[in-house]
Amino acid sequence: MLKLYNTLTRKKENFKPIKSTVGWYSCGPTIYSYQHIGNMRAYIFNDILKRVLLYNKFKIKHVMNYTDVGHLTSDEDTGEDKVEKAAKKEGKTAKQVTNYYAKVFEKDIKKLNIIKPDIICKATEHIKEQIELIKILEKKGFTYKTSDGIYFNTSKLKDYGKLAKLNVEELQEGKRIDVKEKKNKTDFALWKFSEKPGVRQQEWKSPWGVGYPGWHLECSAMSSKCLGKQFDIHTGGKEHIPVHHTNEIAQSESAFGKKPWVKYWMHTEWLNYKGEKISKSKGGLYTISELEKKGFNPLDFRYLNLTTHYKKGLNFDLDSLKSARNSFERLKNIFLNLKKDSKGNINNYKKKFLESINDDLNTSQALALLWNILRSNKLGGKEKYSLALEFDKVLGLDLKNTKKEKIPKEITKLAEEREKYRKEKNWKKSDELRDKIKKKGYLMEDIEKGYNIKKDL
Repeated sequence: MLKLYNTLTRKKENFKPIKSTVGWYSCGPTIYSYQHIGNMRAYIFNDILKRVLLYNKFKIKHVMNYTDVGHLTSDEDTGEDKVEKAAKKEGKTAKQVTNYYAKVFEKDIKKLNIIKPDIICKATEHIKEQIELIKILEKKGFTYKTSDGIYFNTSKLKDYGKLAKLNVEELQEGKRIDVKEKKNKTDFALWKFSEKPGVRQQEWKSPWGVGYPGWHLECSAMSSKCLGKQFDIHTGGKEHIPVHHTNEIAQSESAFGKKPWVKYWMHTEWLNYKGEKISKSKGGLYTISELEKKGFNPLDFRYLNLTTHYKKGLNFDLDSLKSARNSFERLKNIFLNLKKDSKGNINNYKKKFLESINDDLNTSQALALLWNILRSNKLGGKEKYSLALEFDKVLGLDLKNTKKEKIPKEITKLAEEREKYRKEKNWKKSDELRDKIKKKGYLMEDIEKGYNIKKDL
């Protein structure tokens, strides 16, 4: 039985979908800039979840959004629209900006061997659905108007903030001046009015005035259109819990009357740098392309993510990534050099692997099992090869396309010469040749029977 940790209940639960097909919505990127590796951890987590569901023979309908309007720089209801701001800075149209960064994102997830969602929705292509959702909330008495927009009245809900376990009374007591016309500190914008209609690139007519949708609204409108008024799984980063996902629940359950709107809420922990969430101000911020320029394969970063549970913070620096790369290189090298002998039974190993991944996606345990298998004397090469490919259906390290690196003849010749001196115990000559090989960009690794050569990254 697949067990998943549900943020809503704060415990692991047996996964039982509502219907035969799993309905799943994941929060996607705001496509105004490049996605950094902190963002990418969430999408690797999504991919592992998808692969585990598929491994368990579930049918899935996975929907993800692209936020291309309405996400303000405060992540709440103040500041400038991130897409509008980027368009001004780059001297482009909003559409040019969002199309460009969407394409970059899709290239990055492909490099990470992430399976693309079944449906990707853009907020700007679902304005009608968002306006209709506000109308439903208005009719049910959950909205009010201020000078800058239409807001959701959170005081109308007794269980507002249940996902984050917010103490709403304490929050209300801590009101600040910047609440302005909001009735409650936790109220949030459903529709924002354009300050000066015609100045923004992206704005639409609505029954309440010219403007654009609030950030939280798009996810409720698009998920209900694609998956219905109640579905199984909603995923995102931990940062979405107190505001974005809390507000999605509030507006959706108020509009649709379904409780719970989503059965299982799952959130990944942050990628950390020097003990704190990775960010521009703290450092450690790279894109996948920037890591490639430093000599890393994007799958090195995926491997690093597999070593820690998704609900644990993952510390990142270039040294930790180098360590992950070295481990991954060793794994691939063992895999590529497996003999074709056959012995042992693989069924028990398959069972252990399933137990690991079905225990809330325990990839670190699953990866450790793969290493134990590759080092085992109880299995033949054929069995090890078969299990590695089987497990990789979930791990996603693309082992089936792993190929032996072609070593230049010059390097091979030097290595053979160096090996001759090593056998003769002429350590001085042996070390000289190893250093010469290293200067040419390759490393020699002595093993029990001979040596390995690999590129010095």
